Amino acid sequence: MTDDRWIRRFVPSPEAATRLVCLPHAGGSASYYLPVAKALAPKVDVLALQYPGRQDRRDEPGLTTVADLADGVFDALRPWTDKPLTIFGHSMGASVAYELTRRLQEAGTKPIALFASGRPAPNRTREDNKTYLLNDKDLTAEVKALGGAGSHLLDEPDILNMVLPAIRTDYQAAETYKWTPGPKLTCPIHAFIGDADPKVNADEARSWSDHTTGEFSLQVFEGDHFYIDKHAPAIIAAISARIDQAAR
Repeated sequence: MTDDRWIRRFVPSPEAATRLVCLPHAGGSASYYLPVAKALAPKVDVLALQYPGRQDRRDEPGLTTVADLADGVFDALRPWTDKPLTIFGHSMGASVAYELTRRLQEAGTKPIALFASGRPAPNRTREDNKTYLLNDKDLTAEVKALGGAGSHLLDEPDILNMVLPAIRTDYQAAETYKWTPGPKLTCPIHAFIGDADPKVNADEARSWSDHTTGEFSLQVFEGDHFYIDKHAPAIIAAISARIDQAAR
């Protein structure tokens, strides 16, 4: 039985040989990955995750730990593991993606690859982030400073009131995440960052290599935390190429 609360399949591609699982950033939603689903269909079946506390799940309480998010995603994905999975996460989504991949591996499902975007490696998570404790005005200012598609909508009071609770719980999950040592992943890890991202530098991103026995690569793009908005075609092409490589 599938849990339809979590998974959005915007462009169903039942004939695809593989699936791509996309994990949103803090405050983000599944719809952020609609362009990815359109770009990769019908070759890849894209599953975009919808966390509690936003859009059509607005009435559900948000989850305040990465572990709880990863557990929820893992349970929802169980019916979808009949085909090989590739995992992608941006920002907080990269931490969720990593913890999800750990759970999948432990359960006997080895993803094709993990793509970690805009996030320090799990053992390099910064200790001084307490954004989630800010008042509403300062938290909003912090989110707007990072930019990203749609951040201007936070100027609308009605929209802000709708999305701010999810932003706060997501930031709490991202900023309180603590890595616990365990078996390394065996799938490749490919890290992406922007060269002007205040949330992660190249050294922190290279440490993703500490978390796998497989291949590692780091690709640096021009841009800030939401460099992926500008470079989406290149990132989608890189993911597609890795999926093709695994198929060969």
